[in-house]
Amino acid sequence: MELLPRLGLGLLFSATIGWLALRRGALTPSGVAGAMLVGTLIFGFGGWTWGLILIAFFVSSSLLSHYRQADKLAVAEKFAKGERRDLGQVLANGGVGALLALAVWFLIDLSGQARPGNPLTIYLTLAYFGVMATVNADTWATELGVLARETPRLITTGRPAAPGTSGAITRYGTLAALTGAAFIGVVAFLLIQAASLATRGELLLADLPIVVIAAAAGLVGSLFDSLLGASVQRIYWCDHCEKETERPLHSCGMRARPLRGWGWMNNDLVNLLSSLVGGLLAGSLGLLILL
Repeated sequence: MELLPRLGLGLLFSATIGWLALRRGALTPSGVAGAMLVGTLIFGFGGWTWGLILIAFFVSSSLLSHYRQADKLAVAEKFAKGERRDLGQVLANGGVGALLALAVWFLIDLSGQARPGNPLTIYLTLAYFGVMATVNADTWATELGVLARETPRLITTGRPAAPGTSGAITRYGTLAALTGAAFIGVVAFLLIQAASLATRGELLLADLPIVVIAAAAGLVGSLFDSLLGASVQRIYWCDHCEKETERPLHSCGMRARPLRGWGWMNNDLVNLLSSLVGGLLAGSLGLLILL
């Protein structure tokens, strides 16, 4: 399919999903605009496999955000943003993927076929899988990790921390991260097989390591997110509630004071950097394993 029709379909799909997400409270109006931009670019320049992976991430993470929602209220005030994703969150989670889709498109010849055996094309594609595996792993770890019964511990020192503390992890949350990353790998592998069957009439079982690559890269990216959260992410303290929070304006309405971290290192930037790490790792592992 030519580029312009793909961009049009990407806009149509992303606008429809964005509207439904707005209705269900998963996106803010600015988040819808971000989803339309990211979705159009990824569908248009990356293709169906890339676009459907993006949908798999968004749908699974949105469903988990509503899972046992009442049990998460006690720690929700610590997070920089709520369950409704805004423009910043959408770009932090999908912006790198959109740029990778643009980069891959520039490596496609005029006939619309990827140049065979181009290591850079393979690297960028696997990097996209790693990016999406990381943001999915981080989302699953956050949404499920706060429900763990065990005491969270800071990834930097191992000291006990309150549930929802930035940079604190549990075994349950880490397992959720690994599962979320592997989920993206499985989706990517199945979509590749479906595309191969439709165009070649055969399976590409040699691509099975993609599942392991995505799982490993996503887990590492998620742990890097926790490392940044425990060390350099800006964290605030609400004197009124005597609680830590990622928000400069606490949910109680009082302005919180800086407690630790760099002033410009907010949660969105942490997510962006961790997705970069996951993408770089997935691309590198892919070149070592698949080529």
